[in-house]
Amino acid sequence: MRLIALLALCATVAAPAGNPQPREFVQAVEFSYYLYPRTLWDRELVWLKNIGLRTVEFSIPAAWHQVRPGEYDFTGRTSPRRDLAGFIKLLRRLGLHAWIRPLPPAAGDDFAKQLTRLLATQTASHGGPIVWLEGAPLAIDAGAPPAPAKVVSAIDPAALSLSREALLAGSPALLWTNVEDRLYSVGSEPPGSAPLVEGAVGLSGDERPAAIALRRSAALLRNWGVFLPTMEPVPLPKPAAGKLPDSISATELASPAVSAVSITNRGTAPFHDDLRVFEPSSKRTLVVPGVTVPPGESLWLPLNVSLASDGPCRECSNFSTAERLVYATAELLSIEYENGILAMEFSAPVEAEAILQLEREPVGPFLAGGMPTKFDWDDRELRARLTIPASTAADHRTRIGIAIEEPETSAFINDAHRLIIGQKNTIRTSYSSAAVAARSRLRLPEGFSATPDVKSPNEIDYQVTVPADALHGDFETLAIEADGMPLGRARLQLFRPVSIRLMEAIHAHFGQHTELTPDPPIAAIDPRSGTNLEVSIRNNWPGIQTFHLDFSGDGLEFFPPKTDISIGAQDERRFNLRVFAAAGLNGLRDWTLRASGAGEATLPMRALLLPHGHTVAWSADLYGDGEMEWILESAEARAVFSTKDGGRWMEFTAKETNANFLPETGAFGATGAVTVHASGDALEFTGSGWQRTVRLAEGMLSIDQTTPLAADGLKPDKQGSITLAIERPSADHAVYTLK
Repeated sequence: MRLIALLALCATVAAPAGNPQPREFVQAVEFSYYLYPRTLWDRELVWLKNIGLRTVEFSIPAAWHQVRPGEYDFTGRTSPRRDLAGFIKLLRRLGLHAWIRPLPPAAGDDFAKQLTRLLATQTASHGGPIVWLEGAPLAIDAGAPPAPAKVVSAIDPAALSLSREALLAGSPALLWTNVEDRLYSVGSEPPGSAPLVEGAVGLSGDERPAAIALRRSAALLRNWGVFLPTMEPVPLPKPAAGKLPDSISATELASPAVSAVSITNRGTAPFHDDLRVFEPSSKRTLVVPGVTVPPGESLWLPLNVSLASDGPCRECSNFSTAERLVYATAELLSIEYENGILAMEFSAPVEAEAILQLEREPVGPFLAGGMPTKFDWDDRELRARLTIPASTAADHRTRIGIAIEEPETSAFINDAHRLIIGQKNTIRTSYSSAAVAARSRLRLPEGFSATPDVKSPNEIDYQVTVPADALHGDFETLAIEADGMPLGRARLQLFRPVSIRLMEAIHAHFGQHTELTPDPPIAAIDPRSGTNLEVSIRNNWPGIQTFHLDFSGDGLEFFPPKTDISIGAQDERRFNLRVFAAAGLNGLRDWTLRASGAGEATLPMRALLLPHGHTVAWSADLYGDGEMEWILESAEARAVFSTKDGGRWMEFTAKETNANFLPETGAFGATGAVTVHASGDALEFTGSGWQRTVRLAEGMLSIDQTTPLAADGLKPDKQGSITLAIERPSADHAVYTLK
């Protein structure tokens, strides 16, 4: 049981604290909700919360929310991305703080009044997310943000070292920009740029290497942020060798409860040496041996960190003020104590060590990186030396844990890793005695409920119900307490019962590397002979479940019309569904997949009716910005056009390989909006003083215009097995062929 509990605690990551303290360092991320698909807001906000961020900074552009003079959309009725009310609600549900930037000078009194009505009840004093309002003329109860804030771009190669400089310079706040991809409405992007501006995280949720600096900063400040305002710089003692290399910078910050040395290696070779530091408790020089900093790396090395409750470990009431982490040669992220076990999390790019000053020898065992490991104990100095294994993870995170003592009472949450949203979940708990079990209770997040079921004198099962409006991917902490004292706890991730994907769903492309699945997902089918669609069903329960699936849509036939499917624990199965359409139907047709049984889910889908050998012209909002795109589609190719910027050609995709041959900026962009008329296999564009006809036949797209065509910037290209050929026989005629 002791080893199992140690493994469980070493796998736990501390949840972010609640409301910011008066002088707590503020770390925020810019999140321009109006430049991001509405259907992905919850996914990205959950991700930011899970990595340790607590504050979201954004502006509210009047021009975007104004749909006509004096009329504003704050609920998404004209565009999903205008749903400011929904965005604020998401922040509130996740417990994130809002930092609102200044309104533009052009914002009129009417806009300010309507916005005030929306936001006035969403401030922190009303239990809402809005904590700071920066210079905006709104009569709401929100304070000025901490200033001056250090701004760091997440895609800056030096982002990690720049963020550490902000901590050392005494800045009260750190603001990260360029974190998420920004997807402008076509025609509204900055001059000379593409509709998509890449950040550290892609539209598909993929974290690019640039995201590591933000992850590292979020993990560090989750627990160190509250101490930064109390930490003062102190001079580092002179190194034994005379001075540090020019490529190495090191600064020590000290306070009574915690101290640290921030060291950065801007060179191309590893730094490895002993480091002389100031030891605050003794006011003497302390030599930290064998400090290694890889090139380009920054480390926050802890010194004299109290293990008592005045330090970063809020549960460490069993430790005296003399017990502490003397130093570690890896970056300390968190300390936790539960059921007699001390666990620590580090960022360790290389193998390191930690020295604990204790008042008694630990009873063991010691786990490092999940493996039982020996530790050294000095009886004379009462110090334990613990090895910190190097981590191969991108953010170098690793955990160690050691049993300090046999507690008089203990309680454990057993084998719990996830909770299913909207369902009853069995949580098993065990106790060191029947008396402890009888005095215990399970502490739950707001909105959760639990029913106990006593299985034995020292075992209780709880049926925990998760609210139906909880967010997929979020984490919540459940804790056992007895006599007002915390005992065991578990940080569990929330999942919807079932996740469903349409594998043939088309993707909107931005250049050759970024894709976005439209909402609802769309798949082409042959209306007469039918088309097989593959559907992926993932069971998110921790046990085998059976789901009942129904398919329906006006004018569509499904074979089979319904089915039952059993899926193993946290496993995925795929099945084929054949779809037909009634004679005479064309264009997009809505249909629905409904799942019931082990979980309820209703997913809207769309079928594009594409007869064999034909080209279809259709229209849909592919980018989720409230604007319709026009598409020409054949069995071989898909061409996408906007109704802005001169009917810009946005995408030319070979469907066989899903490769787009246009750059992020597209082609034939020009000033002004156009009107579009679909005519069979062609689209007719009308602009100011010109007309253009675009026709797609199989993989060949031809363009004819009443005035000379502008330069397209395209060149013959080959991606995989598909080649793009270009012909421009005259100034007003061009042909582009995928073959």
